[in-house]
Amino acid sequence: MADLDAIFKAYDVRGTYPDQIDADTCYAIGAAFARFALDEGGPVPEILVARDMRPSGIELAMAFTGGVRSQGVDVLDLGLASTDLVYYASGSRGAPGAMFTASHNPAQYNGIKFCLAGARPVGVDSGLVQVQTMAADPPSAVESRGSLREADLLGEFADHVRSFVDVTRFRPLKVVADTANGMGGLVVPAVFESLPFDLEILYPELDGTFPNHPADPIQPENQRDLCARVREVGADIGFAFDGDADRVFVVDEKGNGLSGSITTAMVAKGVLAKQPGATILHNLICSKVVPEVVTENGGNPVRTKVGHSFIKAEMARTGAAFGGEHSAHYYFRDNYRADSGLIAAMHVLELLCAASEPLSVLRAPFDRYADSGEINTQVSDTTAVIDSVAAAFEESHPDAHQDRLDGLTVDLGDWWFNLRPSNTEPLLRLNLEARTRDECDSHTSEILHLITKG
Repeated sequence: MADLDAIFKAYDVRGTYPDQIDADTCYAIGAAFARFALDEGGPVPEILVARDMRPSGIELAMAFTGGVRSQGVDVLDLGLASTDLVYYASGSRGAPGAMFTASHNPAQYNGIKFCLAGARPVGVDSGLVQVQTMAADPPSAVESRGSLREADLLGEFADHVRSFVDVTRFRPLKVVADTANGMGGLVVPAVFESLPFDLEILYPELDGTFPNHPADPIQPENQRDLCARVREVGADIGFAFDGDADRVFVVDEKGNGLSGSITTAMVAKGVLAKQPGATILHNLICSKVVPEVVTENGGNPVRTKVGHSFIKAEMARTGAAFGGEHSAHYYFRDNYRADSGLIAAMHVLELLCAASEPLSVLRAPFDRYADSGEINTQVSDTTAVIDSVAAAFEESHPDAHQDRLDGLTVDLGDWWFNLRPSNTEPLLRLNLEARTRDECDSHTSEILHLITKG
């Protein structure tokens, strides 16, 4: 069996096929996850299993299914699906789920995202360690094997996505969506088919070899085809989905992308118009524009750690209506606190349809700051470097506010930065924001110098 330490990450299982993740490993993980779900207490009506379009997905999902059934637990096979479809199914059916995907990673990767009944997260702090421990020594098969049946929930899921907005307010728009040969090619047409939009999809074929470009829209080079097509056809808006279609980046009619933070702020404004005074979550690397917009619109902004398991837990604690991450994950309380790029896209379209201005004008009030983007630096000891940078700022800027909610955040009023260690590699991730591009670039150079020196 594969080295489990190499493939169990902070939020999911992920590795290269077949050297790091293979059928035998997935069988053991399936048995372990079934046992974990049973040990959590309460009945487990079935476990939902789905996969994206990666070539290895069928083999690995079938092996996992065999492991689940070995524990006497039934399996509902959802077939090809987006990750947010699985979350919806888990929430609506009160059943745990497992989605075989490696999201935005290259074709040779595969992995598993888990949730418990009600789309509750399973991460390093919420059960993933227990699953790994049991997978290392899988439980023996029980006498009565679980059953297997199939279900197609695509239409039901599409109805659910559309229910978050008033579709009667929609007006004809030209929309281009780049699904990057990922699962967006399945779910996007299903959601849009009854809406008054002229939809064009780039790379709609489900092809887990990603023949056109990587399904990683956070990288600007992977939005180039979309931006060019939006300008070429005079589209009103563009959407770029990742491989498992749970994330989306937005492009305006000029072919300029919106950051995950700007989209979070816009969606938050729309949510607050419907739910006045609601709590809105934002992770700590989101732009300051997010809490500013939430406050300006009468909401209660709450800052969180990075990562879906933390945000979902905080959403449950606070009753927040919506939460967003700079990485373009968008969470909705009424979506079982799970994230969905398609629901976020519906909210943006609703705002655009209600406005008389194009998206480039609509976004302008949210473009308040300049950011560095995420800059990764390889270091030998992430903790030591973070401590060194913190000490340097305590000496040079004693009035600056520091906290360790997630890595190190230093806020100097006109600019701020966060340093976080990678969960999987000896890397430090720097995110910095300032009022102007020149200030941003200057301070970024300053922090990078401290990192490499430390």
